[in-house]
Amino acid sequence: DWAAAWQRHLSVNLLGTALLSHRAARSMIDRGTPGRIINIGSRGAFRGEPDHPAYGATKAAVHALGQSLAVSLAPHGIAVASVAPGFFTTERVASRLTGEEGESIRAQSPFGRVGTAEEIAGAVVWLASPGAEWSSGTILDLNGASHLR
Repeated sequence: DWAAAWQRHLSVNLLGTALLSHRAARSMIDRGTPGRIINIGSRGAFRGEPDHPAYGATKAAVHALGQSLAVSLAPHGIAVASVAPGFFTTERVASRLTGEEGESIRAQSPFGRVGTAEEIAGAVVWLASPGAEWSSGTILDLNGASHLR
């Protein structure tokens, strides 16, 4: 079970990201057009995930992949960046935001709340914009000061 969980995380978080990044880059290079690749990592890559080590490790690998691609793809006009969201509300985690667990999660940020999908999307839209090219290689922390590095 343990090895299968690691394999799932590797397949989805890292290999899936690598394959999509490769396909996007190949398409841009073949057409001779510049572009952007933005990967989604996690603050768990930096603060650790003791209950979910495979998640934290594979998200750290996503950030390392993005930085490697930023260097190798820059000559083609392709900027690569990553975002590292903290806890944010989605349908999948809505039940965790109730009761004591929800209070504990919200207390991780001095804002006393979790992020929203719209906040993550807004950062991705900016990273995809022409004005964000110089941020290639960056890992943008989006966690409401719940983890500082």
